[in-house]
Amino acid sequence: MLKATGALGAFFGSSGLASATEDDSESSRSELLIGVSPSTSDAEATVASALGTGDVVHSNETLHYVTVELPANTPEEAKEQIEATLDGIDAIEYVEENATLEAYTTPNDPYYSSQQAPQQVNCSGAWDETLGDSDVVISVVDQGIAYDHENLEANMDDRTGAVFVGRGSDPYPVNSNETHGTIVAGIAGGETDNGIGHAGISDCSMLSARALNEHSSGSLADIADAIQWSADQGADVINLSLGSRSHWQTLANACRYAVDQGSLPVAAAGNEGSTVSYPAAYDSVLAVSAIDSNDRLASFSNRGPEIDLAAPGSNVLSTTLNDGYTRASGTSMAAPVVAGVAGLVLSVYPDLSPEELRQHLEATATNIGLSANHQGHGRVDAAAAVTTVPDGHEPRDGDNGDENEDEDDSNEDEENDNGGDDEPDDDTFEYAVEAHEDDVEYFLEGVEGVDFTPQAESETVYVSDDGTRAAGLLIDGERHAFDGLLVDESVMLDADVRGDGTAFIDGEESALGWYPRSGASGDDWKDIDELLDLEDDESVDDDSEDDEPEDDEPEGDEPEDDEPEDDEPEDDEPEDDEPEGDEPEDDEPENDEPEDDEPEDDEPEDETPDDSDDDDDSGDDDPLDAWRRGDISFSELMDALRSQ
Repeated sequence: MLKATGALGAFFGSSGLASATEDDSESSRSELLIGVSPSTSDAEATVASALGTGDVVHSNETLHYVTVELPANTPEEAKEQIEATLDGIDAIEYVEENATLEAYTTPNDPYYSSQQAPQQVNCSGAWDETLGDSDVVISVVDQGIAYDHENLEANMDDRTGAVFVGRGSDPYPVNSNETHGTIVAGIAGGETDNGIGHAGISDCSMLSARALNEHSSGSLADIADAIQWSADQGADVINLSLGSRSHWQTLANACRYAVDQGSLPVAAAGNEGSTVSYPAAYDSVLAVSAIDSNDRLASFSNRGPEIDLAAPGSNVLSTTLNDGYTRASGTSMAAPVVAGVAGLVLSVYPDLSPEELRQHLEATATNIGLSANHQGHGRVDAAAAVTTVPDGHEPRDGDNGDENEDEDDSNEDEENDNGGDDEPDDDTFEYAVEAHEDDVEYFLEGVEGVDFTPQAESETVYVSDDGTRAAGLLIDGERHAFDGLLVDESVMLDADVRGDGTAFIDGEESALGWYPRSGASGDDWKDIDELLDLEDDESVDDDSEDDEPEDDEPEGDEPEDDEPEDDEPEDDEPEDDEPEGDEPEDDEPENDEPEDDEPEDDEPEDETPDDSDDDDDSGDDDPLDAWRRGDISFSELMDALRSQ
């Protein structure tokens, strides 16, 4: 769980589509989040028209908010007046501080010799039906995940994740202090039945949304953006092992957006032994309290009418850095137990909506004799949730539904003439190619509702069921994947191939190619360039976003990736220092701006009648009053506050 710090109280740290804050807890304390009406087409332009663009440091058009930076020394009274004035603008719906959070101290009970979380929630009965489906994605909005851990690597999503706090693009822990995200991920999605380490709740795919830095802190904007990103990536469940004592509209909007996109947010109730924190207290979020191994409410667990389910949260065994294992306690540990069970349910009943999934988990929970404020509907029960058929739904055939679905797909494709002239949409598909000396195997997964199957005439050509997508292998002296993924005979590579046919491997553009726009005819294939090893990866930097290079990071490049990351702080040090040490330098030019105003102070000597009035407005007047009257711009107000 996270505990809020800062002038306005608590809130979670997180990150945005582009980082809204640096790794500096002080920076977010001088920022305001301004929410505009959803009917406004351009949030940044709306705010900029009122304030001036110079102070807009981040915007999220999907969640309709803008981050505005205030001088670090802005008095609280001035902040309140600015907020009140902004609230009076018709297009602005709310103004709140971009507060910063820190992680709660996680208690660890030394008297428990082992943790029984999977047994306590009856996972064995659920595992008889499914261990979890890789098509089901659980996003962990938290610190980074050690995605190369021996008991996590196989369950990491091909996209790995994205970074929302600080700089960089690798959602891997930056140092030994950053363990919270790996612990949480190991509980929900540590590999099961592999003869290694512990058993996680599910074998669903894990996605890392690194929204908290190594100090377990981040900003409200960062967390909201990470939740939105997770939903946009198609996460079925979003785990939020973080919390705040205060309500924040930006956070509430992000959680509601996730549900609207088909994701179920699952949040820890909090560790203060008090009322339920946010976002767990929101109606759109499933709130989880923590119980011990004897089904008693943990002393640290928050409680209240918002609690939906209880789950084990005392001395839970999970993964940590360096292929290690540890025990941890807190509602932060209880939430991923429920998230993992939710993943198991979706592995069998994939068509459940977030609200249906929530109701099903509640309806199948076990009453352990606690009050509703302590247990909600009861302790989550994996076996009951997986084996009880929800109203109006049928279970997927077979274990995870994979084998039967593949057989059905093959039968359908034998009857499919592969016709169709439909243009593919902007969605991408993912595939892995495993090339050995004598054979090449394809593993393809289409966008939702689209499966790839081999064609009878050629086992090296795969076409989607709807005939609009395909991938193939051209064997002509060397092996080339048609979609731009260059395959060497001795390596296995994963790549996220975008709709423009460009593939990215290890952060470099290695080959170019296209897939056919219709059918499966060989004439539809475009020529593939010869072996390319382009040193210029500008297109990756410009177009691929954070998660495309990261798709390849789990393939074994982590140590190399970590070394650049160790170097990245060297690149970042000057930037990271800017909020801490360079602010005085930043202020020096700004302090020069009043010097620019000095000639204006001298102007009354030449133009006494007019400039004396200006002096009255911008010199002796409170700059806040001058701004409210419209005599000075928001940027000028910021300059005046900085010079005070």
